[in-house]
Amino acid sequence: MDKKVKKEFDPKIVGFLCNWCTYAAADLAGSSKMEISPALSVVRVMCSSRVDHNLVLTTFFNGADGILIAGCHPGDCHYGEGNYYARRRYALLKKVTESLGLESERLQLTWISASEGNRYAEVVNSFTEKIAKLGPSPINCRSDL
Repeated sequence: MDKKVKKEFDPKIVGFLCNWCTYAAADLAGSSKMEISPALSVVRVMCSSRVDHNLVLTTFFNGADGILIAGCHPGDCHYGEGNYYARRRYALLKKVTESLGLESERLQLTWISASEGNRYAEVVNSFTEKIAKLGPSPINCRSDL
């Protein structure tokens, strides 16, 4: 009698990280040898405000199960008000993703400063766990993934 072994779901998560704060926190977490989920693929952006709706939706359509946008704390943006723009765009994107049939938990915005390597590791690991519980994204349009 053959038993089919159920393959464990490995989420595909894309993280858009602010160059000045969150990317530096990721570097700190890595150099401190903190345990960080390998499910996150990092995309370094100059500011969290540079992550627009087309980029987020295209990332979901191309197979991402979750997207993490992380930047400087409000008031600490290298470009002045970039994270405020990111926060407004995020609120709109949550509604758009829900209208597409995605759970709103698949998109997360968070603030992590350069000195918060511990927080970076905690956010990435907890987000990965959340996405793993949700399972694969229902809107993967790529057949090769």
